[in-house]
Amino acid sequence: MLLETITSPADLRSLDDAQLVVLAGEIRQFIVGAVARSGAGGHLGSNLGVVEITLALHRVFDSPSDRILWDTGHLAYVHKLLTGRQDGWDRLRQAGGLSGYPSKAESEHDWIENSHASTALSYAHGLSMADDLAAEAATRRGDVRPRHHVVAVVGDGALTGGMAYEALNNLGHSGRRCIIILNDNGRSYAPTVGRLTASVSRLRLDPRYVRQRQRAEEIVRQLPMVGQHVAWGLAGARAGLREMLEPPIFFETLGVRYSGPFDGHDIPRLEEAMRNAAEFKGPVVVHVLTRKGKGYPPAEQDEEKHLHDVGGAFNPEVGPVPSGAPSKPSYTAAFTEAIVKEGEARPELVALTAAMPGSTGLLPFQDRFPDRFVDVGIAEQHAVTAAAGMAMGGLRPIVALYATFLSRAFDQANLDVGLHSQPVVYCLDRAGITGPDGASHHGLLDMVLLSKVPGMTMFAPSSYQELQVMLHDALDLCTGPASIRWPRTTAPMVEEHEVGHGLAARKARSGADVCLVGVGKMLAACLGAAELLAADGIEATVWDPRVIKPLDPALIDDLASFDHVITAEDGLRDGGIGASIMDAVSRRNAGTGRTTQTTVCGVPTEYVPHGDPEAILAGFGLDPQGLAATTRSALAPPT
Repeated sequence: MLLETITSPADLRSLDDAQLVVLAGEIRQFIVGAVARSGAGGHLGSNLGVVEITLALHRVFDSPSDRILWDTGHLAYVHKLLTGRQDGWDRLRQAGGLSGYPSKAESEHDWIENSHASTALSYAHGLSMADDLAAEAATRRGDVRPRHHVVAVVGDGALTGGMAYEALNNLGHSGRRCIIILNDNGRSYAPTVGRLTASVSRLRLDPRYVRQRQRAEEIVRQLPMVGQHVAWGLAGARAGLREMLEPPIFFETLGVRYSGPFDGHDIPRLEEAMRNAAEFKGPVVVHVLTRKGKGYPPAEQDEEKHLHDVGGAFNPEVGPVPSGAPSKPSYTAAFTEAIVKEGEARPELVALTAAMPGSTGLLPFQDRFPDRFVDVGIAEQHAVTAAAGMAMGGLRPIVALYATFLSRAFDQANLDVGLHSQPVVYCLDRAGITGPDGASHHGLLDMVLLSKVPGMTMFAPSSYQELQVMLHDALDLCTGPASIRWPRTTAPMVEEHEVGHGLAARKARSGADVCLVGVGKMLAACLGAAELLAADGIEATVWDPRVIKPLDPALIDDLASFDHVITAEDGLRDGGIGASIMDAVSRRNAGTGRTTQTTVCGVPTEYVPHGDPEAILAGFGLDPQGLAATTRSALAPPT
């Protein structure tokens, strides 16, 4: 196989066009097989669409001397294969295996771990400026410093995020050299929203534009053989060809040259476009049309996501298919049922998300209430402040995001919603340790951040039924902002007597020796620890706080009666809910002569790599065995 002979990008440059076509096919086959075998799944459709782009990039540019940035990083599987990483795919996104994103720890070819979209152009602006200043300093010293190209591959909806426009504005204003590969497949995680992306899509389908571009290219070919970049600089040629070569006025207005669109699966044409762009002295967009999932029929036939991400192993011959067995209950499914029910009862209820209507469970709500559903694209900041405006106008907005992505909009949550005491409900999926996507996707900051917003009410369900009750109570009882967070894991189904209501905590078990407090999904771990302790003759009370801000006074009163309290949460330990509980118990005991020793268990303040979620939690002592051991240690007499 040709792929086995590629150990670095330099190996690509001796291949002819026919060999490149063969290699592209082998890469697609390899990636499908690798994702199919991985128990942690992977991003499939997006990578199948950028095979030819990646081959062209590594033939034209000299990585890592030239800096290739991926936005978002889930597009980088082909890049990994071509930069010496053909091993480790059997454990893709698993502990000890390859990351699902670029990783500086893996390779010098990976400049940024870029798994949150719309950031690459800002990185590119900074790198380009650093290169310019280094070159100027070298010139002053009389040295010659080679210039490095900065290439940002921007796709999968990244241009729906405001940060990308901020960077484009600064790149155009500064005139700094940057090559922007606009990977246009018309989609982010789901179909991309936005007027710019819609107008670009219309442009690529307009036969008048195609004819104009063909005429313009013919004129350029007839100009003296001084190179297209010089031809662009000829005043007469530029005046005559501007309309034909550069129809998207948007980029030109910002000071960014535009070229394209080009067939993103035609390697020779891509290489020509990239070489021409490399000769330009300022920022330039190379607009490339690709097909997400190309070359793999199951991905091409998936109309919503084109197999954007796959959750686990599957037969590559047929693609991922439902197992036929009943699916396990999930918190997301509980949310889907609840929000549709609330939407039926509340005509003022609206739902917003940021490019993830399917992943957050909102598709049924969108189908039922299309006029009350908003997908803002990858623009969390806008989603939160728009929700504040909706609430000011009398609506009841629910903002459904992954917990990790809420941190991108914390300022808006704090000042645009919180400062104005607006009743926006944040529904945060994938909270806590999520597993295969690693440090950037663990939802560890939401409890720390939102607990610092004055007037915020925070819910943490421990079961399928609790989530549904909490959504209703958040809408019924909260006059200011509220949040509900839940994990990616299976949602326990419980009996009616095991479901709390309102803003009250719930005692799940009684015992006289020690008290355990389990936040959200950690309730199950605390109950398991209580069983292990009971076998040792230690009887534990276990509380489900349910509402983690404000804390139920009855909960604090009971905790203050114990000598030892153990709290457990699947968020950051420092500044989290356990710390709030410890402070509240200390204040409750002030002046009474009592002292309660509180041990706070949570995730340490560090970047947690990818791996199995339960194994990661166990490594931090956040499983029944670990919590039981912590409790025994707390109860042990001092030596």
